[in-house]
Amino acid sequence: MRIALTRAVSPEIARCELTHLERQPIDAARAAEQHAAYERALRELGCEVRRVAPAPELPDSVFIEDTAVVLDEVAVITRPGAASRRPETAAVADALREFRPLRAIDAPGTLDGGDVLRVGRTLWVGASSRTNADGIAQLRALLRPFGYRVEAVAVEGALHLKSAATLVAPDLLLVNPAWLPPAAFDGMAHLEVDPTEPFAANALLVGTRLLCADAFPRTLERLRRHGLDPLTVDASELAKAEGGVTCCSLVFEA
Repeated sequence: MRIALTRAVSPEIARCELTHLERQPIDAARAAEQHAAYERALRELGCEVRRVAPAPELPDSVFIEDTAVVLDEVAVITRPGAASRRPETAAVADALREFRPLRAIDAPGTLDGGDVLRVGRTLWVGASSRTNADGIAQLRALLRPFGYRVEAVAVEGALHLKSAATLVAPDLLLVNPAWLPPAAFDGMAHLEVDPTEPFAANALLVGTRLLCADAFPRTLERLRRHGLDPLTVDASELAKAEGGVTCCSLVFEA
């Protein structure tokens, strides 16, 4: 059984943390509609969607990916780089306890799940404004007993590593080379986003299927020419909060 943990859009989402985007009005009701459609897409891709208890007082709580790193053997509860987001983790830990033993990142480490890209037994971790060297070192130590390799990648110009690179097939990355050099990934095969669509590199691989935002038609066409068949959703309101399709779920095998 494949589980997708999600969390409702906060009515306060317009007060979200922003790093690289100018603040603009966010329609919370429309964002909630888009999130519901996103959950329907996850079900279409074979997930059982389970919602963590809502946190209307926490503007960024819909972006549940940042609160945990869920692997086959263990789940690591993160310590988000934005202090305002740290209260998000307790309810996610409670939800994950049913499925995995838990570990946690402690101060002074910071780690956002959006900075963690898993490729097999390797975790590429973005050294970003939200994830620091201590957080990466703690993750490496926590996962060493399970046989995972943790490699740091410098991230500039993007909020998270997965803003600039994601896995779109078992052996293929989708990358924005303006934000992250593909060579950082040990020569893995990669496909570049269309240069006019810098935010298109964020895609969610669910089993063998791919979920993408519908805002990037040129990059979607590149994916289709490569033999992929992405399912698309409208995530335009969530994008105003620096969110993408990976951000809004934690997908794992139960």
